[in-house]
Amino acid sequence: MDDTDLTAALEAARSGDEEAAAILFIALNPPLLRYLRHHVSGVAEDLAAEVWLGVIGGLAGFRGDLAGFRAWMFSIARRRVADHYDSLERRPRLVELDGSEEIPERLDAAEPVMAAMAAQDAVEALVRALPPDQAEVVLLRVLGDLSVKEVAELMGRSPGSVRVLQHRALKRLAVRWEHGVVTR
Repeated sequence: MDDTDLTAALEAARSGDEEAAAILFIALNPPLLRYLRHHVSGVAEDLAAEVWLGVIGGLAGFRGDLAGFRAWMFSIARRRVADHYDSLERRPRLVELDGSEEIPERLDAAEPVMAAMAAQDAVEALVRALPPDQAEVVLLRVLGDLSVKEVAELMGRSPGSVRVLQHRALKRLAVRWEHGVVTR
């Protein structure tokens, strides 16, 4: 689906068109999930649902274009990740099981789930060797499809700083790939 179709869907969704909102979800949820899985793999789907609840709840009041919508959606996602980690700090620590319990058989995974996992593995392989700030820039620029200016606003940095982080990340990745070290 191209940006023209998504822009039309955004306009229709603002006025309450549920099918248009579904189109936005179908197109934008996969990169959102990959972003969230990088930060909070175990609860990414739950946080994605929270993000979409926030998006749908605020959609009528949203003013901006498709790029602004993506930036808004990823800013909500970043806040949900921060909230998640804040809540972990307030929770009591859980006791780990000793492993003597039986583990249920795994269910066969459907092909789309496997494809999503492969995409997530690719994301993790890409950013594994990057410092957190460089990884965040790459994730927001690539998965979020956000501009340098939008990433700078989300991260509270200057556009120049974001460009430098992106340049350093790409340089580091190029060196890493040059030596053929992209696997675990």
